[in-house]
Amino acid sequence: MLIQRASLLDGRIADIRVGEAIEDVGPSLRARRGEAVLDAALGAVIPGLHDHHVHVYSAAAEQNSLRVGPREAHDTGELRRLLAGAAPGADGWIRAIGYHEQVAGPLDRDRLDALAPAVPVRVQHRSGVLWVLNSAGLAAINRPDHPDGILRSADPTWAEALPRRDTDIDSYAERLARYGITGITDATPDLSEPPRGLPQHLHVLAPGKKILHDDMLDLDGLVTWIGERHARGVPVAVHCVTSAQLVVTIAAMRVTGVLPGDRIEHAAMVPEDCVRDLCELGVTVVTQPNFVTERGDAYRSDVDAADHHQLWRVATLLAAGVRVALSTDAPFGDADPWAVMRAAVHRRTPHGFVLNPAERIPPRTALELFFGTAQDPAHPRRVDVGQPGDLCVLAAPPRQVVETLDADLVAATIIGGSVVFSR
Repeated sequence: MLIQRASLLDGRIADIRVGEAIEDVGPSLRARRGEAVLDAALGAVIPGLHDHHVHVYSAAAEQNSLRVGPREAHDTGELRRLLAGAAPGADGWIRAIGYHEQVAGPLDRDRLDALAPAVPVRVQHRSGVLWVLNSAGLAAINRPDHPDGILRSADPTWAEALPRRDTDIDSYAERLARYGITGITDATPDLSEPPRGLPQHLHVLAPGKKILHDDMLDLDGLVTWIGERHARGVPVAVHCVTSAQLVVTIAAMRVTGVLPGDRIEHAAMVPEDCVRDLCELGVTVVTQPNFVTERGDAYRSDVDAADHHQLWRVATLLAAGVRVALSTDAPFGDADPWAVMRAAVHRRTPHGFVLNPAERIPPRTALELFFGTAQDPAHPRRVDVGQPGDLCVLAAPPRQVVETLDADLVAATIIGGSVVFSR
């Protein structure tokens, strides 16, 4: 297809011929017989966005789940009302997501029994790491004697007993296309059956994805795990949301060495002495500053003030030469990548505080941190001949796009030379 009158980020006005790859970029290209033509009307045309850390099945299931986070419930009474008013899905379960202790304190099976109807209920912590099941739910998965109903997401044994709930992958894919997303990386560990039918390019981190827990940190075990995957040529992606997890991962990678494609997921807390380590290792950090915007007020109260400067670093990492890419972590974060960009620029909490202002980055930089490929997240693609034919057409010139970073400006999304979304 031919895109006419495109404004590129470098200031050029050009026409773009695009198929599976970009075939030509230049002034006044002539349309071929039968060729589809799209007039960009001097709007910006940029590489299609790649969301470098999502969980497809969970994000699709979110559309039919009950949200019970701090935005939806402020205390025990509101949580009880939400659960009481929820209708079980076709699988007989109430599936609730986004829970955090600031709503009603720690949950276990007994508290959930007191709060929820006597039907199977499972509540996911907003970290995505834990689920809490009530007694009816534990009985349904043949674990009636489980002491507290708290189950780790990374343990597949209990999840295998759950009835399969249909997930609307198509609706999720349409939502991605509206954001200008042309590729995604699924970061779900132990993903045995990758999702199918997405128009977006899909990359999966499994079997190279590992979630760490502070109460189970094992340097020797992590060295062995990384070494086994490296021996098979598989890059690794290690989930690090605490300083301890990051320190252990860096120590392990110093032993094993780093393969191209090795990643640190989240890097929610980065102590000063780890910044240089990350640069020297050459590992890519895939992070989510949107959590400052979504959860920043909780961080201000839950994290020691002396450690606030470690939270969701971006500017410090980039200045030190660390390879960085951005992502949403949907559904645990908002699926809108443009909101992630704005968060990286402004770092405002829900109550309007600026958390760690030294980590703010320019809008153009925030945008380009979504331009990388699955294989090289930190290296931004360009609108140039030979680059993938995955583009995002916007209904505003580059300056306005960069100033506003607003998903509503996405006019068309093109994957492999075909339009998958247009307004």
